[in-house]
Amino acid sequence: MNVKKIRLQLYFICLAVFNFLYALLFPWFIRSFLLRLTGTKTGKRSCVQRVRFFGFGSLIIGNNSVINSGCYLDNRRGIIIGNNVVIAHDTKIYTLGHDVNDPSFKTKGGKVVIEDYVIIFSNVLIMPGVRIKKGAVILPGSVVTKDVEEMMITGGNPARPVKIREVLHSNKEPYNYWFSI
Repeated sequence: MNVKKIRLQLYFICLAVFNFLYALLFPWFIRSFLLRLTGTKTGKRSCVQRVRFFGFGSLIIGNNSVINSGCYLDNRRGIIIGNNVVIAHDTKIYTLGHDVNDPSFKTKGGKVVIEDYVIIFSNVLIMPGVRIKKGAVILPGSVVTKDVEEMMITGGNPARPVKIREVLHSNKEPYNYWFSI
C-alpha cells in the first residue's frame, strides 16, 4: 500500500470515529463543540442532531437552523445552509459523485447552497451543485437535481415546481434537544 492510500484510510478511520462519537447521546452543546473543532461554522441557536458527515469542515450553518437526525451531509465539496432553515430527518445532501461516462470513474460534484427560510421535508435527496433559494419548500421523498427558485414548493422525482409558497415561517423555537428521533 502506498503512502497516499494509507493517509486516506487513516482519514476515513478518523471520520468514522467522529461520526460514532457524534451519534452518541451527547448534549447539543458538546455536539456543537465537536463541529467547531472540525472546522464547521454553526450560527447561534442552530442545532445539528445525530447526522452522518462525509468529511471535516466545509459546512456552514446560519442562525436558528435545524438539521434533524438521520441526515447524511456529504460536505466534501461544501454545504452552505442559511438562517431559519429546517431540514427534516433522513434527508441526504450530496456534493460529490462519479462521472459514469469517464473510463476512470473520476469524481465530480459541486457545493450545495440552501438559502434562508427553506423547509426540506423528510427523505429528500439533494444532488451536487444544487442551489435552493430563499423560502423554497421541498416536499417529502423528492429528488432535487436542479436549482429551486425562491418561494417555490417543489416535489417529486425528479423534483418539479408545484406552486408558490405564500408566506415565510417565523418559528424561533430552539431545537437544541439532548436527544431526538
